[in-house]
Amino acid sequence: MQFRHLHLDVFWGSELAYQRMPGVIATCVGYTQGKVEKPTYNEVCSETTGHTEAIQVTYDENEVTYKELLDLFWERLGGDATRLNQAGNDFGTQYRHGIYCHTSEQLQLAQQSLQEQQTKFRGQIVTEVESATVFWPAEEYHQQYLQKGGRFGVPQSAEKGATETIRCYG
Repeated sequence: MQFRHLHLDVFWGSELAYQRMPGVIATCVGYTQGKVEKPTYNEVCSETTGHTEAIQVTYDENEVTYKELLDLFWERLGGDATRLNQAGNDFGTQYRHGIYCHTSEQLQLAQQSLQEQQTKFRGQIVTEVESATVFWPAEEYHQQYLQKGGRFGVPQSAEKGATETIRCYG
């Protein structure tokens, strides 16, 4: 069995979406593409570290393809693809969206995927497609946040194939 990691931007709601995807082995939220070692959430939110919030996805490529992971990324991102430094109602450089790749093959597929998506938008897609830099796991309270109950203490299912609407803050 082979595993690959994939860094995608957008934190809690997308993490839960990937947890639900058959073939995804594990997820971890954290920070990537920055210049500071072991940044904290508050440091990343200060917009001084250069990091973006990201999800590290570990998956079994015998069960799910990289293309399927990318398809879910674009589905979750939706119209935000053309909005710089914005994910939903959240603004700031830590909310810039990107696909951060670990191999040249992933990079090529991600660039191709972006080009395909661009045909669906009038505006220019501003999603970064780059080689991944160091990924720093976020603090424990951020991990599987929505599955644990989120802000409102109401757990959401991470069961494979679950279809309930994801509430981004719980």
